[in-house]
Amino acid sequence: MSDQPEPLWQPDATALARANVTAFCQWLHAQQRAECHDYHALWTWSVESPGAFWTAIADFFDLPATGDKTPALASSSMPGARWFENLRVNYVDQVYRHADLTTPAVIYSSEDGEQQALSWRAMQTQVAALARTLRELGVKPGDRVVAYLQNVPEAIIAFHAAASIGAVWSVCAPDLGVNGVLDRFQQIEPKVLIAGNGYRYGGKDYPRDTAIDELLHGLPSLTAWIRIACIEHANRPAGASSRNVRQLTWDDAVTGEAPWQPQSLAFSHPLWIVYSSGTTGKPKAIVHGHGGIVLEHLKQISLQMDIGAGDRFMWYSSTAWMMWNYNIAGLLVGATVCLYDGNPGRPDMYRLWQVAAEMRLTHFGAGAAFFDACTQADMVPAEHADLSSLRALGATGSPLTSPVYDWIYSRVSAQLYLSSISGGTDFASACVGGSPTLPVYRGEITCRSLGCAVEAFDDAGNSVIDEVGELVITQPMPSMPIYFWNDADNAKYLDSYFSSYPGIWRHGDWIRITSRGSCIIYGRSDSTINRQGIRMGTSELYQVVESLPEVVDSLVVDLEFLGRDSYLPLFVVLAAGAELDERLMARIKQAVRNGLSPRHVPNDVFAVTDIPRTFSGKKMEIPVRRLLLGRDEADAINRDTMANPASIEWFIRFAARLSAQQSA
Repeated sequence: MSDQPEPLWQPDATALARANVTAFCQWLHAQQRAECHDYHALWTWSVESPGAFWTAIADFFDLPATGDKTPALASSSMPGARWFENLRVNYVDQVYRHADLTTPAVIYSSEDGEQQALSWRAMQTQVAALARTLRELGVKPGDRVVAYLQNVPEAIIAFHAAASIGAVWSVCAPDLGVNGVLDRFQQIEPKVLIAGNGYRYGGKDYPRDTAIDELLHGLPSLTAWIRIACIEHANRPAGASSRNVRQLTWDDAVTGEAPWQPQSLAFSHPLWIVYSSGTTGKPKAIVHGHGGIVLEHLKQISLQMDIGAGDRFMWYSSTAWMMWNYNIAGLLVGATVCLYDGNPGRPDMYRLWQVAAEMRLTHFGAGAAFFDACTQADMVPAEHADLSSLRALGATGSPLTSPVYDWIYSRVSAQLYLSSISGGTDFASACVGGSPTLPVYRGEITCRSLGCAVEAFDDAGNSVIDEVGELVITQPMPSMPIYFWNDADNAKYLDSYFSSYPGIWRHGDWIRITSRGSCIIYGRSDSTINRQGIRMGTSELYQVVESLPEVVDSLVVDLEFLGRDSYLPLFVVLAAGAELDERLMARIKQAVRNGLSPRHVPNDVFAVTDIPRTFSGKKMEIPVRRLLLGRDEADAINRDTMANPASIEWFIRFAARLSAQQSA
């Protein structure tokens, strides 16, 4: 008798036949490279023969490159793997091979309803002109070009222009505080800043002139500033003149014809710098290479997400989140990339679903927190927007709970391919996610990503199946960081990923890999609840607690005070009209007792107005835990990295009361 659950969705014969990954398997067979009759066989081959697999990716997508693809993997050590050392590439060559397409390259929509489309040729023309301007400003390969911009087409154009000449790109969102921006950009000493005069969110304009003043004076390496009028606001030329920083308008920088001359670069030439969350201390500056990102994103967008030319792809994001980089990767496969800039809840939570309908999206992704909110509100998008063009949904940022799966298939569409993914900024992609050729099961991530040798390790470092373990990656991937910026002797890099298992990447999540090959993420391994030797991921507790109609959101931390028993406080955001009385408190504790175990019942439950979250929507468990264990605020948390910094005030006061009690 089988205990295999019923899938919520599975591909029919038509979907199987049209899937990009099916075409890839057929090509491998025709080329006599591998016999992979299903996804699991393909995954096994991809991680057992990484050099052959990534060479096949380059060949299947006809990667524009010069030189020799051999050896594919000169050294497989981690860190320090050396990929395609004899190959020269440029990210933008893969993008603009699609320049003759008649479909739009980019469609942009703002929260006020403004919508504009940009053709491939028009975008390429602006990229070429801006690249010429950057060269005239003295930017050379390896120099850093940074931006302080929201999710607008100009950000993509600026990135492509920088990449085309071999400059290294980095971007921060304009709602990130100045100190947070300086913590990032001061490390990398940029030469050119591209910044808007402000942004609009929730119907309100936020001028950023003063912030730009501070950036210009706080970044002495800058020689030029290109300013963009993002809001209708008197653009006040800032105090750059006192520092001999040249100022240009965006229109001047992108006007006129210029030759299309992308620089041929080494496969591992730095493409961009992204940052760790920086919730505790300064963020780490993570550097990825041109070739590795192109191959990883081609694989991920085409074979895992099933996106291609003619599709319309939007992952609601801000430039503060790696998913912005992931979204614009749709251009690598000829898809139309769709952008939405603004508050997803204005005028109500149906706004993004209406945008999906207006843009005729085929693939729509967002943070798990967005889908959680839709589920809590029991919204019915299918009744408020024409989603007939939509084929796939994506979710990430935190584990997607089982009730959200049910909500998607009952309130959005029963025919959607749902790709819940998990990975990170670290390698700018997903290590586990979806496949259009596999069934979707409630509460489970469908599979391990191709080319990503994910395993679950127990305490002894043994690989386990159907048990919760530490998520590790045992083989190199080409999009792993080439290094951290200004990291002498790779000390921070080694400490971040390789201090637990030398030569094996420790990702920092708890994972269970099922015998079917699906995966369940249980939250961060360093924020795990450990009661009486029984470890449990926080997401399991959230799923139980947030299934109660009175609870909208929650956060739990396990406080292990020296010489004392563990203390487990639970913080809940209540639904409108609900009250945390003795009856509700008892129901919450009973739900945990019945749904998890008596060991994991919280000691106390507290009502709060908001749960601290990062810009990507992740609950800030570790910073809150450090705060409650007595760390100074400056050491425990960085407000500039928070989506809702005011939410931490309650926890600061609570930490002070807790400290007083412990001292008594």
